[in-house]
This record gives sequence, structure tokens and C-alpha cells, in this order.
Amino acid sequence: MNLPLGLRCLLLTILGLFAGALANHVISTYAYITPRPISPWTRQSRWLAVPEKHRPSSWTGDWWKARNWLDCIPVIGWFRLTREASVHGRGFWVRPLLIELTMAIGLPALYHYEALAGGLLPAAAAANPGFLKTFEPVGTTIFFAHAILVTLMVAATFIDLDEKTIPDIITIPGTWMGLIVGTISTSIFMPTSLPVGGDVTSIKETTFDSPWFGPPGIWFSGAGFLVAVLIWSVWCFALADRRWSGIVARRRGLGRAIRHFTNGLFHYGSWKILLSMWAVGFLLLLTVFKIGGTPWHGLFTSLVGLAVGGGIVWAIRIIASWAMNMEAMGFGDVTLMAMIGAFIGWQGSLAAFFLAPFTAIFIVIIQYIITRDAQVPFGPYLCAGTLLTILKWDSVYNGWFAYNIITLGPMLLWISVSMLGLMGVMLFVWRQIKYRLIYRE
Repeated sequence: MNLPLGLRCLLLTILGLFAGALANHVISTYAYITPRPISPWTRQSRWLAVPEKHRPSSWTGDWWKARNWLDCIPVIGWFRLTREASVHGRGFWVRPLLIELTMAIGLPALYHYEALAGGLLPAAAAANPGFLKTFEPVGTTIFFAHAILVTLMVAATFIDLDEKTIPDIITIPGTWMGLIVGTISTSIFMPTSLPVGGDVTSIKETTFDSPWFGPPGIWFSGAGFLVAVLIWSVWCFALADRRWSGIVARRRGLGRAIRHFTNGLFHYGSWKILLSMWAVGFLLLLTVFKIGGTPWHGLFTSLVGLAVGGGIVWAIRIIASWAMNMEAMGFGDVTLMAMIGAFIGWQGSLAAFFLAPFTAIFIVIIQYIITRDAQVPFGPYLCAGTLLTILKWDSVYNGWFAYNIITLGPMLLWISVSMLGLMGVMLFVWRQIKYRLIYRE
């Protein structure tokens, strides 16, 4: 912050270029179904690891050996790689180039909006130069957390657009990052204006106890630690290979279905990785809990955001899948929303989820113009809803959501449960109507 503004913008532009390059590398290299060696950062071993039957016929010869360090320069490198159009397809370089340019422009713009212009603050606070100067360090911290989140969401969005799935290589490390930065500083969480619904007199971080901000209570005691361990344990379990078979349960009994489910959990070696991750996380939770204070406050806020963000999508996935008798939403959407919640808290993740459908029309139109495909997975909606929540935070949270939370109080939980139940009933009825119409035909 002590650097001249021009130099700061230049450094952030360079950071944006390399963040875009990182997102491009993940998009092309770590996709589940069709990894493509178009990234100049791709190693030979990654290309050779693609089974020969899955390689396009154009992947022949030693074209990849001709690459050098100049090809790795963001933006410029893609102009140089146009020479490989016969291998990867005409125009393969356009999207990655645009991603890097957008990130190079977007990160400095986001920094100016959040840290310098007070875009997250109420208009009265943003118009006060003295208050803005005081808020600048906090806004800078928020910006760097959001820069990480945006980079992760860019990679997740374009893989989801390409493959209708979101790889764990993005969401699991991304969730860890959200938990870590939340532990380091509660300043990563966007501001709550106090008093809620009145003229602004003070600003506080939107931690898990916003907008009530009561005394620490049980959440800083052993009960809070048990809740944190429960959230962490459920998340690790959710990542396991879970294969519940309703057919086995109906035909061979519940006991056989449970044994089938249990055997599936340990069939693949991934359970060892998840168990190790759970153990490391448990030790970190215990360490931060013993430290207490602000680190525990921030970590617990990220954990609650993880639980609410991932939990609401998981609940909708389960209920909608049951009601429609088909998979309604991929589990990648659950892990994506859990990652988002770890960065922006439960309040932001709820707002992002409800704003996601409003971004759908815009995304579908752009996707259809480019690809003529009107089917867009839900992940891009969630990412767009998150970005909209960040950019319109004061209007979304301070101007509307926080006041309604205060007004509804404990009723908010029961209203949410009722809405989930109503959604399940409506989808079930619609499934029966469709079945009878098709059967009659």
C-alpha cells in the first residue's frame, strides 16, 4: 500500500496475467475427461499420460518439443502458439488469451473497487475520504482473498462448461485455502454496516455471528470445537466414494445395502488420502482452538460458510434427485459452493446461491451464441452469483439480507427447511404428471 498507485496497478496487472495463465493451465490440463496439452506449461509427461485411444488424431509428431520459454509469457505466448492450430484446432488459443486479458484488467479493477473506492461499503461511508483511508488495509486484505477465489472460480467455470463436471483438484485445495486465509485474518470477510437497517455508525467483519454480533458464547467453548470437528468430518466423508444402492436395499435388504455401501467406501485407495486429510485438519482445528481469539473466530467462520454453502446445494441435490428419480445436480456443485462459503462466509454463500438463477439468462445467451448449446451446468451460475454478490455486497447484504435475518431470527431456519420440503413435493408431483402424460401417449 506504500507503493505509488500506478506501480500497484502495474503489479496487479502482472499478477492478473499469471493468475489467468494458472487458470488456463488448470482448465486444459486437469480436466477429468478431456485433458488437452494446449497449455505452454504442460509437461511432456502429462501429454504422454493421456491414453492413446483418447488422443485426437492430430496429436502426432513432436510438435510439443518446439515450445520454449517465450511461449509461456501470458497473452504473447498464445499469439506464438497459433502455429499449433493444425494440432489443437482453429481458434483454440482465443479463449485462453481472453481469460488472461480479462484477469489482467479485472484484478486491478477489483482492487480499485474494493480497497480504494469503497465499493463494499454504504454510500455514506464510501463518500468519506477519511473513512476510506482507514478502510484501505481491510479492503486490500479482502481483495487478495477474492483474487484467489476468482482465479479458482474461473478454472472451475470453464471446466464445467466443457465437461459438465468440476474436478476436486480445484475445490478441495481451494477450500483449504479459504480455511487458511480465514484463520490468518477475519478481515477477509466483507463488511457489515451497523446498526442494521439504520444510518451507518460503524463497520464490522461479516463473521459467522453477523449481523447479531453477540458475546462469544458456546462457539468459543468445547461445544464450538465439537461443532467444528463435526463440520470437518462431514465434509471429508462427503468427498469419499459413496455408492448407496436403493436397488440392493429393495431386493436384498437394508443390511446387505449397508455392507455394499461400506465396501464401496474402502474399495479405492482414496480413503487413505481422505483419512490423512481429516487427521491433519483435526490437528489444525485443535491447535487453532487452543490459540483461540481471532484465529479461531476466522476459522470457525470459514467452517460455517463451508457447511452452509455446501450443505444447501447438497440438500437440494438429495431432495431433487429423489423427487425426480434422477441425478439433479453434480456433487462438484456441492464442493464448489463449500469452497465459496469458506471464503465469503455463510451469509455470502446464501446470497450467491439465490442470485445464481438471475445470472443464468446472461450465461445461457453467451454460451448459445458461442457454441449453439443452450444447456449450461449449474457451476457457472454459482460462480456468477458469487461475483455478483461480491460486487453488489452493500445492496445485497447490508441493504436487504441482514435486515431480513434480524427480522426473521430463528424462523429463517424453519422457512428454509419448509422451502426445501415444498420444492421436493413440487418436483415429485411434476414427475408423476410427466410420467402419466408419457404413459398415456
